[in-house]
Amino acid sequence: MKKFALTSLSLALLGAAGAAHAQSSVTLYGVLDDSIQYINNNNVGGHNKSSIGLAAGNLQGNRWGMKGTEDLGGGLKAIFQLENGFSPNNGTLGQGGKMFGRQAFVGLQSDQFGTVTLGRQYDPVVDLVQAVTADNYWGSTFTTPSDVDNNDNSSRTNNAIKYTSNVYSGFQFEGMYAFGGVAGSTGAGQTWSGAATYSNGPFSIAAGYIRMDNAYTAASRAAGDPAGWNSTSDGTFNSINAPFASAKSIGIASVGAQYVIGPITTGLRYSNAQYKPDGNSSFSSTERYNVGAGFVNYQLTPAALLGLGYTFTHGSGNGESASYNQISLGGDYNLSKRTDVYLVGAWQKASGTGAVASVADYDSFSASDSQAIVSLGIRHKF
Repeated sequence: MKKFALTSLSLALLGAAGAAHAQSSVTLYGVLDDSIQYINNNNVGGHNKSSIGLAAGNLQGNRWGMKGTEDLGGGLKAIFQLENGFSPNNGTLGQGGKMFGRQAFVGLQSDQFGTVTLGRQYDPVVDLVQAVTADNYWGSTFTTPSDVDNNDNSSRTNNAIKYTSNVYSGFQFEGMYAFGGVAGSTGAGQTWSGAATYSNGPFSIAAGYIRMDNAYTAASRAAGDPAGWNSTSDGTFNSINAPFASAKSIGIASVGAQYVIGPITTGLRYSNAQYKPDGNSSFSSTERYNVGAGFVNYQLTPAALLGLGYTFTHGSGNGESASYNQISLGGDYNLSKRTDVYLVGAWQKASGTGAVASVADYDSFSASDSQAIVSLGIRHKF
């Protein structure tokens, strides 16, 4: 009788453990995206050269991650996500060598009140506005030169607390604040952002703003050191906007919309990015980038997608004026639910005094006013 009682108790405990486990989950996931890439008019020592080699992360950045939930009852869940970025061609870490440089956060999700997360995260503009742009489908090749407006989500934010609302009749909003953490200067290095989106059937529209502040310390100011970019947000500084890495602040306003008509998806977007200096910056006037872009996707078959995009970028305000006209083309074919092959390319023409071409979000610039990049690749998701 005693043995039967112990056995019954053991089975009951195992059943309870199983029930608890069923209310929690942890998922391992990842993306491997690599290609053979050709670059025309690549700047090598001040001269244009053609190059060919492997290039990773065209449609999506390479990553592996873990995310999980625990049901706390009453419509409340604990959530977390850890996401690592890397290069499959040399095995090195991405995002400046950070172990979980893409994302690392923990939070609470409520069926009634929305979600609050804390840690290293994407900002609300990336979450909501980028989702209705060409970058959401085609990645780096269809986005802004040097990603001056962060349309390709080059920048993540540390020390951030973010609120995401539930969806109310197609409407959703997000707000985020990142603590600078500089003693005696509460706002130094801070980031704040807000965005909202609305969807109704085939139509979606989203808009948002992000402000990133540089954290100059009192010592660096006293020494007259312009330093570089030191903020809770990574910022995005490639060939075109690299001279403005000492900006005191960066403000980016974005709006985008898309419409789906059967197999056709069309979209338009506009952004305004301002790199503002102060006395410690290496430039003296606010640099402004105005970006207008549009795209058309055609779902040729359930497995085949075609895309055409155009991006116009104009930079001005720091004693110069430069424009960049870019045309992008793409084709993607699904071999299975997890594996696809693609061919994407872009051509750009730059104009203005001293302007040189730099296609999309690639840290590659020309020694002249034009450049083309073509990538033939494969992507696998797990």
